[in-house]
Amino acid sequence: MREFIAMMRERGLVDDIERPCSTIFEAPQMASRTDRVLFFHDLDGHRAVMNLMANRRAIAAALGIDERHLVPHLAGANYDGAVIDGGPLTDPGPANLSHLPVMKHFPGDAGRYITAGIVFASLDGMENASIHRMMVLGADRVAARLVEGRHTHTMYTTALARGEPLPVAVAIGAHPLVTFASCTRVPYGKELSYAAELLGGELTVWECANGVLVPDAEIVLEGYVTADRVPEGPFVDITGTYDPVRQEPVIEFTRMYLKDDPIYHGILPAGSEHQVLMGAPYEPRIYRAVSEVTTVNDVLLTKGGAGYLHAVIQIRKNTQGDAKNAIMAAFAAHTSLKHVVVVDEDIDIRDPNDVEYAIATRVRGDTDIVVITGVRGSSLDPTRCADGTNVKVGVDATMVMGEEEKFIRAGWS
Repeated sequence: MREFIAMMRERGLVDDIERPCSTIFEAPQMASRTDRVLFFHDLDGHRAVMNLMANRRAIAAALGIDERHLVPHLAGANYDGAVIDGGPLTDPGPANLSHLPVMKHFPGDAGRYITAGIVFASLDGMENASIHRMMVLGADRVAARLVEGRHTHTMYTTALARGEPLPVAVAIGAHPLVTFASCTRVPYGKELSYAAELLGGELTVWECANGVLVPDAEIVLEGYVTADRVPEGPFVDITGTYDPVRQEPVIEFTRMYLKDDPIYHGILPAGSEHQVLMGAPYEPRIYRAVSEVTTVNDVLLTKGGAGYLHAVIQIRKNTQGDAKNAIMAAFAAHTSLKHVVVVDEDIDIRDPNDVEYAIATRVRGDTDIVVITGVRGSSLDPTRCADGTNVKVGVDATMVMGEEEKFIRAGWS
């Protein structure tokens, strides 16, 4: 992570905050006003970074590619990087979360939350990595939101059925591409291999005393997900609204590993980095699905759609029905998706005005809008029904094939 920050600083993309700042509201408010990397030299006496990957430019920089090629590049992943054994992780100390600048982000939050901690879990020889928000309960205890049906929750329920706690290690301050890999829906147990692929082919990991493997990170918290459950929340999630209070498992930490003068990484809930890490990993997934039904050029989960609920897809139509097929493929690839707009190659999907222009001039409400009711929606969408279902809408904002001359836009180039 330090090498990445140094690279971004050389490119003039880092704001160094030298003055003292508070972990309670102040640093989160500063992160909400920009998508530039913020490096805090004195966050309640500690070093910290926010907005590490708050835009797709940062992901492309980490990969060493042009941002315009980001989605097709990620869509070509094979999840086959080499994971190298670095031996045991050494020099642990007692777990003490009071030594970290864990933030309280909004006035209605239940407390201080670790938001960029990658939870590495190990069970029956299978490793999983994913980010879970963690509400601090004490010096060595947190309540973690484990989403039902996701891999960590599945591993946890399996261990619980055996009467065992689930061994985990929480890495804070890993390389951004490791963080990105942990946010991506990959084949079961392939997060580390995917991270290795993104990093050029190899990733070294170290083994904690509880058997969990972790990559290089500024901070590693070793422990176990226990059978204890406590109320977790309220907490602001991706839509900027408060997620409800739930009973969630407690993680008890036994050891803590720190680099010299560690750099804490915090993600602002509902901020640009949260939206990018939630949404950008789904873009190549949608790209691959749409490529099965038509020629796809690019995919974007929009900022106005909380980086997660709205997609714009640019295609080249081969038959008149391709746009509607693309809509169906996108909904299948990302089940939390709520609204999809499909546009032609002449529309800039990163320009909301251009997308709106396509809707204004190329959409007939009676023929070009697809409405699907009674389908699974995002648990984060405030409009969802009590049974978890919602309504999805697809908009075919493409030109009618054979009538393209009616849609030619005037210009000088």
